[in-house]
Amino acid sequence: MAWGILCGTGAAIGWAVGFVSARHGVVVGLSPLVIALHRFIWTGLAFLPLIAANGLRDVGGVPWGRAITITVLSGLPFLFVPLGHGGVIQPSVAAVAGLVLARVVLKEALPPHRIAGALTIIVGLCVIGTEALRTMGAHGVLGDLIFVTTGCSFAAFGTLLRRWRIAPTRAVAVTSVLSLAGLPILFFTFDNMRAAGWHENLIQAVGQGLIAGAGATFLFTRAVVLLGAGRAVLFTALVPGITLLIGYPALGEVPSLAQIVGLVIVLVGFWPVMK
Repeated sequence: MAWGILCGTGAAIGWAVGFVSARHGVVVGLSPLVIALHRFIWTGLAFLPLIAANGLRDVGGVPWGRAITITVLSGLPFLFVPLGHGGVIQPSVAAVAGLVLARVVLKEALPPHRIAGALTIIVGLCVIGTEALRTMGAHGVLGDLIFVTTGCSFAAFGTLLRRWRIAPTRAVAVTSVLSLAGLPILFFTFDNMRAAGWHENLIQAVGQGLIAGAGATFLFTRAVVLLGAGRAVLFTALVPGITLLIGYPALGEVPSLAQIVGLVIVLVGFWPVMK
């Protein structure tokens, strides 16, 4: 239990670093595609020889169908909205959807206090979504809907890891190597990457590839093994606060009143859900 909690907390910190570094990249002019490339390219190239050594019958011991599925579900969201939106919406939706999937697919217990917490989280999401509609128009709403979609996808990712019993290192290797299928995008984004300079690309390589990509995926998968999918996915509850905590001094993005109110409501909902 203790190791599971440590792994889940470490994964949440990694995801928060990913949100902050990605937002920084967007602010300095990096294309979201370049940021996505940094998320998988370095880890994928590192694991490629190990996967290739086992042949192409499967992907590092994981059948092709399952490998492709978890790779798609673990993808990086594109940041079309302010930091506070992505840092709250995606993790919150992942927590709620994870509870539902753990109950329906894995038959894990879902007591009434967790249901009440999930409903409270939804209220907080509505507050944040209303603020986006008022201040950002259709573009902001589209971004929020993308975060909702990625949150549901990540919940499915955690559920399938548990159901298929995929080990942490194997999950990182499989998702990273198969994500190299997007490498041809580099042909269209190389000018943008070069213009940003080596320093900004290094920030993304470390923040996305090492910390939010390989590191967080490994720790989350380990938490799923130790705690179960329903509990492990709830560690996304830590991401909003950590994201805003890191993002405020790092980027100078001050959360709006609606974001703060929505975040507080979400955190109130997480309290009974975590029990």
